[in-house]
Amino acid sequence: MYQFFVEPGQINENDRSVIITGTDVNHIKNVLRMKVGEELAVSNGIDGREYRCGIVSLGEDAVECELRFIKEDAVELPVKVTLFQGLPKADKMELIIQKAVELGVTEIVPVATKRCVVKLDDKKAAAKVARWQSIAEAAAKQSKRGIIPQVLPVQSFKLALKQAAEMDVRLIPYELASGMEHTRELLGRLKPGQSVAVFIGPEGGFEESEIALAGENGVESITLGKRILRTETAGMTVLAWIGYLMEQ
Repeated sequence: MYQFFVEPGQINENDRSVIITGTDVNHIKNVLRMKVGEELAVSNGIDGREYRCGIVSLGEDAVECELRFIKEDAVELPVKVTLFQGLPKADKMELIIQKAVELGVTEIVPVATKRCVVKLDDKKAAAKVARWQSIAEAAAKQSKRGIIPQVLPVQSFKLALKQAAEMDVRLIPYELASGMEHTRELLGRLKPGQSVAVFIGPEGGFEESEIALAGENGVESITLGKRILRTETAGMTVLAWIGYLMEQ
């Protein structure tokens, strides 16, 4: 079933109506070629609820739908995960965002670390973030998420640590971290409702000074195994582990 995101005001539970506008109108009519009576799913991107609707009319600027029922089943992870991703080279960030959204991330923070090859000025950074946000929205639709994970502006490593300070659990994979038993122990402590920060370095990893600074700010070093993972693989691995442990 196709899923679309709308503003909360476009869903009226009292009169059982939903209005879809914007670029989705053309997509529904001319790409998907949906017809009156067909069913689709709508989310407001905030509360995680799924609104099942039937198409009533297909206008030039809007698709009017009848609200049939509300699906309350939770599709989101029981914990809120923020991925602090060191800026990678080329278009790797697009893949990272797409897969992180599929795996349940709540928000993604691009981080400029010392070993980042990519350097973005304010104008380029703003354009990149807008592009990344559109990828997050598309991935949320594809994976039938109840929310649209947010891609925040690029931050320095110090500012990222400051943002993570308010989160319940803070993790940073590092090749020199202690064994897998410690990683299992830390992940095994996770509880529903907690917020989790996951720091992933760029291609060259984190410098020792950054790991030390993270430790001083309460971020726990973990290992992802005996093999060295690429930056685009590491975040996916942590998210997959969290999903395996937390979802029932």
